[in-house]
Amino acid sequence: MVDPGDSAPVLAWMQEHPGVELDAILVTHHHADHTGGLVALVAQTGARVLGPALEKIPVAWQGLQQGDHFDWHGLAFDTLEVPGHTLGHIAFWAQPAEQDPVLFCGDTLFSGGCGRLFEGTPAQMLDSLDRLAALPGNTRVCCAHEYTLSNLRFALTVEPDNTALQSHYLRCTRLREHDLPTLPVALQTERAINPFLRSRETAVAAAVRRQDPLAVDDVTTFAALRQWKNLFR
Repeated sequence: MVDPGDSAPVLAWMQEHPGVELDAILVTHHHADHTGGLVALVAQTGARVLGPALEKIPVAWQGLQQGDHFDWHGLAFDTLEVPGHTLGHIAFWAQPAEQDPVLFCGDTLFSGGCGRLFEGTPAQMLDSLDRLAALPGNTRVCCAHEYTLSNLRFALTVEPDNTALQSHYLRCTRLREHDLPTLPVALQTERAINPFLRSRETAVAAAVRRQDPLAVDDVTTFAALRQWKNLFR
């Protein structure tokens, strides 16, 4: 289980799948919508919890930092520190056998967007997104919220001539019309459509500078882009 904000759906799913045991819970950061189910789940299952070493969560946990590795039933996970949304935010990356890699990135990277900067700085978030963007392109991005359509509407405002973005928006719109998730999404898709991974691209940077002439380098451009998104409706 990853980032259980509520124990009830997890316990209900387990009741529907007898014989399945919950023995590990991964936590990316301390916010309640990612940790609210921990106390009940640990009490009922005894699962071990692995989470950010630099943040406090409401149960005993194994603290992880950049470069830490752990094994879950033969699947090796790498830990990435990705501060910005929170100061101690981490992400988990693994390469299952005969499958595409998987990334659990919490609220750092969303499809078409990124998390708000509640605790970290724009420089930290830009560095964190650079770290995630450097992972293999076929990595399946499992972010924590289905914010895709609203993020893509903003992305189209920033980069309206991006044909990959236009196509992806239409695809995601069709999925949501049928109540289907847009996630996970391939990292290589995010590189092509996500303005927060593309803030150094000429078209994106130019659009940002039309909004904020003080966006003069990578960090100030990223900061202005994030502020633009904060105010976008």
